[in-house]
Amino acid sequence: MQLHGIVISRFHQLPSSIELTLGRRADPQTRPSTDITVRLHPLMPAPSWTSTTAARLARLPTSLPRLQPPRTAPSHHGPKLSSRRRWSSTFSSVNPDEVSHFNALAGEWWDPHGSSRLLHLMNPLRHDFIQSCLRSEPPPATPSVTAPPSLAYLDIGCGGGIFAESAARLPTTRSVTAVDPTPSVLAVAKAHARKDPSLAGRLTYKQTAVEHLEVPQRDQDRYDVVTLFEVIEHIDEPAALLDRLKPFVKPGGWLVMSTIARTWLSWFTTNLVAEDLLRIVPRGTHDWNKYINEHELRRYFAGKGWESPRVMGVVYVPGLGWKEVRGSEHVGNYFFAVRREQ
Repeated sequence: MQLHGIVISRFHQLPSSIELTLGRRADPQTRPSTDITVRLHPLMPAPSWTSTTAARLARLPTSLPRLQPPRTAPSHHGPKLSSRRRWSSTFSSVNPDEVSHFNALAGEWWDPHGSSRLLHLMNPLRHDFIQSCLRSEPPPATPSVTAPPSLAYLDIGCGGGIFAESAARLPTTRSVTAVDPTPSVLAVAKAHARKDPSLAGRLTYKQTAVEHLEVPQRDQDRYDVVTLFEVIEHIDEPAALLDRLKPFVKPGGWLVMSTIARTWLSWFTTNLVAEDLLRIVPRGTHDWNKYINEHELRRYFAGKGWESPRVMGVVYVPGLGWKEVRGSEHVGNYFFAVRREQ
């Protein structure tokens, strides 16, 4: 069965809860082939189907966690995203469990109907958002129609190279450097890139973590666009990672990322429905406690040499793919970008 996504075939507002009938279908023109009825309390869902789902629902707190100041011990109150500089020479952005998880998915990375299907569908919006950031910059004093390719990209956590390859093919791109610590996934990325000779000299893959990258010492060696797509929600210490990125961005360049807001709705859609019920995302891909809200990112970057924050909320529409929806950054997936001050 070709799965197109989540289908809500019935929505009913009850006095103290919401009742949804969810299904999955083989074709957008057919009725759902499998139905599950879910009744949700606005703050805490009340399950009634399997013990696994019930246990997961029971772990959802009745109120959303707030990010806490840095502590000496790990906290369950969401990721630590503080403006204080907290990383040291021993910091590692690599979580062995995350590497193992994505190694297991390496073989399906370029299958548009496989476990990375939603990433393939999201890729055009990544480019749309970057272009909106670049268009917001003041035009050059003497624009040239025949200007040579000028943009240098650094794609951190590139995975199998879905974005990196597409960026390298753009006529405005001079070079793309793509890094990832996961060996099997990066091997897939390199093998796929070798199929296109036009990428030679424009796309470079490196198996490494960002903390081991050589920091450019001159502005001309820095990058116009540094990307973190679906990365920071997999990092144990996102502040330590973000602290290291500024030296890689040219003055006037952009740091662009995508992640997920930490709300009860995002837990319901990404963890419970997408992973546990409909299995359109491999189980264990997301940890809801690591999701980061848009206002937390704005607060983190404030006063640290960044400007012009931009955000775009996106929603997955079954049968149509990812679509921009204004305001949805407060409840689910979104893109976020900041520009380095000149």
